[in-house]
Amino acid sequence: MIRTTDGDAIRTVTIDRPERRNALTPTALDALETAVSEADCPVVYLHGAGSAFCAGADLDAVADLATQAMAGDSEPAAAFARHGQRVARAIEASDAVVVAGIDGPARGGGLELALACDIRVATPAASFGEPGVTFGLFGAWGGTHRLPAIIGQSYASDLTLSGRVINSEEALRMGLVSRVVETPRSVCEQIATADRETLSQLNSLVSVTETATEIIRSQEKREAKAFAALVETHAESLSDRGK
Repeated sequence: MIRTTDGDAIRTVTIDRPERRNALTPTALDALETAVSEADCPVVYLHGAGSAFCAGADLDAVADLATQAMAGDSEPAAAFARHGQRVARAIEASDAVVVAGIDGPARGGGLELALACDIRVATPAASFGEPGVTFGLFGAWGGTHRLPAIIGQSYASDLTLSGRVINSEEALRMGLVSRVVETPRSVCEQIATADRETLSQLNSLVSVTETATEIIRSQEKREAKAFAALVETHAESLSDRGK
């Protein structure tokens, strides 16, 4: 489900499950974390196979969490949220410059993983959304702090509370993506020409501070707790979504 290809300066990480719009299972999350964390290249290019970037969490996995919640155990839902948060942190902490190439939908957890990347580049076919509110959930992989930090509180509230989907041009205006191009990988090729040590130093300087990291950890705990509570509240309808 996660494929890696290494070039001289760029590791390409492909979420390869096009038949499910590259939705992520727990196993795929682990593989994605490894693929990014172990990259020995100055640039990592993260993209999805087929016509989507990533639809977020696999609905069958969410349905399993709902079934467990109906049986009185909501801890697996909280653990799943923490799992996605850990993977997003690994992307954010990578020594490489991580570029998300978004071609097609980036939804929910897929959008949240893109938010953890250093640079987000979209094609004209890209679209973005946090649809969880429409079925009683929300993104719990760090999006509640990264999204407002990147695009501002008002835009972030608009997207998360309405569940609406935006196209690449609106994402560009918001600052959610830095460019709209036909071939996002070309941005990686441009960055990869720079001196490797310079890239690493610059990237670390524009990353989050230690103080911000402490705030993020606190917010992630709140996310996981709230996600688990909502899975329990809406367990019956969520269990049906995976069928």
